[in-house]
Amino acid sequence: MDVAGKMSLLIDTLITWAPKLVGAILVLLIGLWIIGMIVGMVRKAMEKSGLDQDVIPFLSSMISVLLKVMLVLSVAGMVGIETTSFVALIGMAGLAIGMALQGTLSHFAAGVMVLIFKPYRVGDLVDLQGQLGHVEEIQVFNTVIKSLDNKKVIVPNGIATSGIMTNLSSNEYLRVDLNVAMPYEEDFDKVQKIILDAIAQTPKVLRDPAPVVEIEKFDAHNVLLCVRPFATTADYWDVYFGTYKNVKAALGKHNIKVAYPRRDVMVGDGKLVSAN
Repeated sequence: MDVAGKMSLLIDTLITWAPKLVGAILVLLIGLWIIGMIVGMVRKAMEKSGLDQDVIPFLSSMISVLLKVMLVLSVAGMVGIETTSFVALIGMAGLAIGMALQGTLSHFAAGVMVLIFKPYRVGDLVDLQGQLGHVEEIQVFNTVIKSLDNKKVIVPNGIATSGIMTNLSSNEYLRVDLNVAMPYEEDFDKVQKIILDAIAQTPKVLRDPAPVVEIEKFDAHNVLLCVRPFATTADYWDVYFGTYKNVKAALGKHNIKVAYPRRDVMVGDGKLVSAN
């Protein structure tokens, strides 16, 4: 084929492909513009929803990449490029990556759910699978907790959300569960008043709801009383230790005996003797 023939073939090919190329370029440009608008709208929606600021860029970029891959595949199909093999290859790669990162992806999905539905927030006092402490950070894959003994505990989001989650900061106040052992020979009404007065003298105890002191059960050696003051989440441990301290001092002041194990022994002359 001479030069003129080659030029003619090239021109015919360009004429044949020109509409497809122009259309593909227009679709690509318009698609990129639309993707930019969609990503921007999604980003604003995530910001309004209160998602963690460190997570928003990650999610936005991930959405952008996925949409752009779909756009490129569509444009490739417009110009006549066979995309079936590309889709199959991407699918196989995605499957392999998904199987390799199955645990990590589950933690990521759980982290997204936490950030969206907010069962707990940064600063909340929570109990996640037995880990009690304040939430310091909610990351994409993990939740970082500062335990009450000042340890940094990292709980994978998949584990944190796989069971019962207790958020101790979700309500305005908490009940402080305490127990006091009372000897059987003591009068309950008297001891109840002494304990309630001691609770009233304890700083940071809430007056509403009112504290409760009642008989919980009868043990072998004493009567177990349930002592239930109420406190805000921030004051929980101050009330916990302060109440015990004041109750102990009040019982000692009123000569209330401390309950302890005892047994009665019958001696030879018929006398009943109590032994510790």
